[in-house]
Amino acid sequence: MKCFIIVLDSVGIGEAPDASEYGDSGSNTLAHIGQAVRGLNLPVLQKLGLGNIPSLTNGLSINGVPPCPAPSAGFGAMQEMSKGKDTTTGHWEMAGIELKKGFHIFPPGPPSFPDEMVRDFESQTGRKIAGNKAASGIAIMNELGERQIKEGCWIVYTSADSVFQITANEDVIPLKELYSACKIARKLCNPYKVGRVIARPFVGKPGSFKRTENRRDFSCHMPAGTIFHTLKDAGIQAITVGKLDDIFTGAPITRSIHMENNKDAQKALLGLASSDSHCMVFANLIDFDMLYGHRRDAAGYAGALQLTDAFLGEFIEMLSAGDLLIITADHGNDPTFRGSDHTREYVPLLAYRPGIAGKSLGIRKGFYDIGQSVASFFGASPLPHGQSFL
Repeated sequence: MKCFIIVLDSVGIGEAPDASEYGDSGSNTLAHIGQAVRGLNLPVLQKLGLGNIPSLTNGLSINGVPPCPAPSAGFGAMQEMSKGKDTTTGHWEMAGIELKKGFHIFPPGPPSFPDEMVRDFESQTGRKIAGNKAASGIAIMNELGERQIKEGCWIVYTSADSVFQITANEDVIPLKELYSACKIARKLCNPYKVGRVIARPFVGKPGSFKRTENRRDFSCHMPAGTIFHTLKDAGIQAITVGKLDDIFTGAPITRSIHMENNKDAQKALLGLASSDSHCMVFANLIDFDMLYGHRRDAAGYAGALQLTDAFLGEFIEMLSAGDLLIITADHGNDPTFRGSDHTREYVPLLAYRPGIAGKSLGIRKGFYDIGQSVASFFGASPLPHGQSFL
């Protein structure tokens, strides 16, 4: 008996009720991508019930993904209760944590970071910084990459999320040193309750810079009271796929399969689907957000969705009677929206069990309904937050 949670990173399905508080009124990742490419081709997700979800939220329909008369999965929309719209907040809430206050957001600047933090970071790493403002990662890499190579400095920047990001050319500053600098920054950020410190290495020369897949996230230490803790107490394995070992720092994870792209993560998932393990598998597919959402590439985003739809068709065929597949997202990132940041949206919820007909799961108040449902699925102790949709 296995439970798979697959997070389509940033695949939102329409503005949340509190979107205006985040400046995100009018955002709708899936619907606007469908409009931009004049129709998505997602037959597997459509059959599961993805096209049935917009009617629950009175949202825009998804061009190319109409409602299914008899969906094969339970379908719903989830509203985030925690404050924020970032990766850590979304995933932690799925695991059972509600952040009532939210992580600290640095001002756009420049400067974005406190003077004392900058002085300590430069002193402890032995290198000066450039940037110190809110920026798109690609834009600031192209803006300051040549200077970084010449001076051997760090490029540091933030965004609308709770992040301290560090960019450096791998040929100038070795990865080991970059990761060490991130660990220093993590300690300096802890008093401010910053969600993540992120290593964003790149290679190349001016005019042809390119990010590598050696990104690493250094998150806050996860508190107790999550699905990982209750499954450990019940003797159930918990496996993560993708970047989630970096997001669930400190959680009792049985095994981590770290991947930084959809293709490799999907390959790992296919291997786990064919195993006899009695476990929960929590996976993140990062490409939607990292390669297409932040870069405002609707066509690329649509292509990634269609490749994932084909993967899901193969994956579902490998599931056994008694298995559970949950497909969702952690936030939105509408590539047609202004700026280059995440968007506060409902996220889709699809819950598939072989041989069991789908039905409406309604609007779920809290991503932590996923964690509670997984606990129920395995007969483990209930979590403090959420209601099972099983």
